[in-house]
Amino acid sequence: MANDNLKVLNALDVAKTQWYHFTAIVIAGMGFFTDAYDLFCISLVTKLLGRIYYHDAGDKNPGTLPPNVSAAVNGVAFCGTLAGQLFFGWLGDKMGRKRVYGMTLMLMVICSIASGLSFSNEPKAVMATLCFFRFWLGFGIGGDYPLSATIMSEYANKKTRGAFIAAVFAMQGFGILTGGMVACIVSAAFKSKYPAPAYEDDPLRSTVPQADYVWRIILMFGSIPALMTYYWRMKMPETARYTALVAKNAKQAAADMSKVLQVELEVEQEKVVEKQQNNFGLFSKMFLKRHGLHLLGTTSTWFLLDIAFYSQNLFQKDIFSAIGWIPPAKTMNAIQEVFKISRAQTLIALCSTVPGYWFTVFFIDRIGRFVIQLMGFFFMTVFMFALAIPYHHWTQKDNRIGFVVMYALTFFFANFGPNATTFVVPAEIFPARLRSTCHGISAASGKAGAIIGAFGFLYAAQSQDKTKTDKGYPPGIGVKNSLIVLGVVNCLGMLFTFLVPESKGKSLEEMSRENEDADEDVIDMESVRNNENRTVPV
Repeated sequence: MANDNLKVLNALDVAKTQWYHFTAIVIAGMGFFTDAYDLFCISLVTKLLGRIYYHDAGDKNPGTLPPNVSAAVNGVAFCGTLAGQLFFGWLGDKMGRKRVYGMTLMLMVICSIASGLSFSNEPKAVMATLCFFRFWLGFGIGGDYPLSATIMSEYANKKTRGAFIAAVFAMQGFGILTGGMVACIVSAAFKSKYPAPAYEDDPLRSTVPQADYVWRIILMFGSIPALMTYYWRMKMPETARYTALVAKNAKQAAADMSKVLQVELEVEQEKVVEKQQNNFGLFSKMFLKRHGLHLLGTTSTWFLLDIAFYSQNLFQKDIFSAIGWIPPAKTMNAIQEVFKISRAQTLIALCSTVPGYWFTVFFIDRIGRFVIQLMGFFFMTVFMFALAIPYHHWTQKDNRIGFVVMYALTFFFANFGPNATTFVVPAEIFPARLRSTCHGISAASGKAGAIIGAFGFLYAAQSQDKTKTDKGYPPGIGVKNSLIVLGVVNCLGMLFTFLVPESKGKSLEEMSRENEDADEDVIDMESVRNNENRTVPV
């Protein structure tokens, strides 16, 4: 027989939307705001780093980061994020969400500041220290994924839980937008204060010495929103679901939630004791039976989504150049190039990225996670093939606006689709004692896909003609073939979505089956065997 749910958890499930819900969204969301700012702001300054530290006297084009250095600078934070998602996801289930939540934030603050204080002025020393601190910055960011999602899911009511978790994730869009805006403001200020000629007019003077401060300020700014949030994170009580179901302290759970909900809640310690028998672990047969396919679904869809999502950045430079947002590098000075790149990213975020996130927030509890994810993968597949098959058509000057529209729609349906739902669902369908761990595993799988998407396709998308590849890169399969591969990846994502259950309108305990005894599955199996052994009289 299934046990009745604890009253403190029922109270959370049926609670009306209150001020504490919005407080939790802001506190968790500001972490994600910082995550996105720190992860994406590096792309705004890599061109500047190339000009400052890899200038080649006599070259007709500005200096650029060598392929291996570029991959390290851009990718090391992803590697740290992957490790952090696994480690802090596990730690969040062992030590509690609240205790670990503060650790991740302080790590982000310290490493964000240290990233801008990279030592020496020698290229190797600067890149090595930058990569070191960005790895540990990513490690802290990785912890924020499972903890923010889990905390928000365990605080929310079941009617609007999807919107609340998606709203936390949607702060990522504002982080990307703010990154572009900060870079615009800083570069515009330095450009005004320290005017310089274009590279083609004077290669040496086109990069003023003060340009070295620009990238440092942009990277260090990410510490400010995280630091502002730290106090409020420490004031949050531990979630009732962790306290009652994992720490087995019903009295503390009722006391904490009585303050939050401002109602008196009954202590039910005896029910907590009953639930201790249902304690199977991550590597148990019972977990494999109940949640094995669910974990396969959340990991595979997040992995496939991030391959496609992060590879889209490869085509930004072609699109920006095609519509005249970014002129050739040699026609600009160093700081001017930062301004042009950041302005372009700000416009993309404003018109495509941010709206997609908030469409998900509005619709997720109306049409469900499954429909949004399936629809998102479907349209991403359609637009990828629509870009790939007639690729030569889109490269013609008269058709470039159509290419930009298709590209923007692909981004829109990624965010109003699997980019949001792959974050939401793992926080809803696993047991409380394994929720943070399973979310961390799913997110780490996604980040592995991001590394493949961002760097595997950086090489794959190179022209098949070795004379047309970017400097330092070997020939690849070309942009057209890369887009076809990405279309297939999105199609696979659509298929694996069928492994993920719909959690709209259901309580966390209903989805994770925590109200059921493990013995029930054994009884069901015995019943099946008994039925099979019965003989039918002739």
